[in-house]
Amino acid sequence: MKFEVYCDEAFPDLFTSQNPKARHLMIGSLWLPDTLRDELKGKIKDLRAKHQAWGEIKWSKVSPSKLPFFLDIIDLFFAHGENLRFRCIMVEREHVDFGRHNGDQELGFYKFYYQLLHQWIHDFNEYRIFCDLKSNRDPERFQTLRRVLSNANLWATVHCVQALPSREVVLIQFCDLLLGAVSARANGTLRAGSAKERLVLEVEERLGKALTPTFRNAKKINIFKINLQGGW
Repeated sequence: MKFEVYCDEAFPDLFTSQNPKARHLMIGSLWLPDTLRDELKGKIKDLRAKHQAWGEIKWSKVSPSKLPFFLDIIDLFFAHGENLRFRCIMVEREHVDFGRHNGDQELGFYKFYYQLLHQWIHDFNEYRIFCDLKSNRDPERFQTLRRVLSNANLWATVHCVQALPSREVVLIQFCDLLLGAVSARANGTLRAGSAKERLVLEVEERLGKALTPTFRNAKKINIFKINLQGGW
């Protein structure tokens, strides 16, 4: 089968900030068969028209006035069952040792990106991966990530890992919304009674569990908290 993956990050500057605002770096990914793409985009367009919501679909845009629109987006995510899946990685800032990445924080960041994607790439499938556009010191980071993923998954085909501006790609925005919900729970930034808390509670109710790290085989929403301290 052919799949598309849309990726975004929360707190990507967490490793370099002198005044970090969160505990966990989060990288998220929305996975779907490529045959679902146009249908999904069409349904999102219909929801925009229904709610007159023409701005970006972003976690930062969740507000009381737009809550019905965002709740419908969450309903759309669950309506497609396991044909539409979300996976993210949580990286605890305090436990990152950049000595293991030659002191290169950017390299470390993309190694975590690799860990996010690698486990869900399966033999005999084809993948196109689209990431939110970001400035890299090394302009070959995405090409290197594609090559490493290909080398690690010899029986799958990774056609591209491409950076695109999220403002132009609604499915990257969709990923941003889901990642924001998980990140807010993980980083303890939800304000009681807020529209964002209401959205998170809706996701948790539909999922049947809290947005906390999941078992490896979780399919609809998979939250991978990487263990950087070793152990069992």
